Amino acid sequence: MGIEQKTGNMGAVTTTLEQMVNWARTNSMWPMLFGLACCAIEMMAAQAPTYDVSRFGMELMRASPRQSDLMIVAGRVSRKMAPVLRQLYDQMPEPKWVIAMGDCASTSGVFNNYALVQGVDEIVPVDVYISGCPPRPEGLIHGILTLHEKVKREKLSDWK
Repeated sequence: MGIEQKTGNMGAVTTTLEQMVNWARTNSMWPMLFGLACCAIEMMAAQAPTYDVSRFGMELMRASPRQSDLMIVAGRVSRKMAPVLRQLYDQMPEPKWVIAMGDCASTSGVFNNYALVQGVDEIVPVDVYISGCPPRPEGLIHGILTLHEKVKREKLSDWK
């Protein structure tokens, strides 16, 4: 059975390099686990069979920043943890993206005190914010899909 029998009369498939690379990037993101508080439980639930983030190409959370290109900051970030967060972000290869999951990661939530960073965007650039305290796994999936749309719109001139 040749390829002609499998594809039928589809003919040639044409696309741009930009679209192909962006498609590959969206379907092969490897998230790094960075759960700091209760939002991490919801992040783990999104990996479970009920929500199954694996269908987006995210088979498992990486523990090493050198193997991941998506950092999901789930929970509040203390001033002591901020340098560690930045160091892990710097060790990630390009291109890299950040999702701030939950009110605590976005604005420190109800914990407005000197010991917490008032939003993880003070430490690393954030691409997508997910609201909620804690946000549901559906919220994380929506944030991932929002990030996918952002990556699909990237232009060749934006790449480093």
